[in-house]
Amino acid sequence: MTKRFALGVFEDEDVLLHAIDNVRGAGVKIYDVFSPYPVHGIDDALGIERSRLPIAAFFYGMCGLAFSLWLQIYTLGFDWPMIIGGKPQIALPAFIPVAFELTVFFTCHGMVITFYTITGLYPRFKTPVMDVRSTDDKFVMAIELDENNSSLPKLTQLLRENGASEVNQKEMTKK
Repeated sequence: MTKRFALGVFEDEDVLLHAIDNVRGAGVKIYDVFSPYPVHGIDDALGIERSRLPIAAFFYGMCGLAFSLWLQIYTLGFDWPMIIGGKPQIALPAFIPVAFELTVFFTCHGMVITFYTITGLYPRFKTPVMDVRSTDDKFVMAIELDENNSSLPKLTQLLRENGASEVNQKEMTKK
């Protein structure tokens, strides 16, 4: 499946943010914006909703906490009961360090797996890049031509009016 994109290359992040508002105001749907570093306010300008990943993090943390408590209570209370220093076999204050570590462990690993699964970022031989300069010093706005009922000359004019230093067309093949 091949998709065609119009790529507007911008020099400055403030010009880019202003252009995003104007392009979206003109009724054009922006596919994505690529920048060499995080730009404050770009999520709001693109209309991206807040992520639900913190909910997943809480779930993974609770799973880690439950697993750590179950492991320690089962091991020290039932499977291999030992009296250590006169403490009861199930001493919750002694379980806090292990519970904390496993909570963090489950949360971190669960979040990495969830993030890579949701975004489709995984190791591959060749990573598709819209414009290589977006990893160095340029800001690139990608607009899918087939999704917007607009021609490349109209999009070129719109992007140039809003501060794009150049506009290119790129075809990407998704496998």
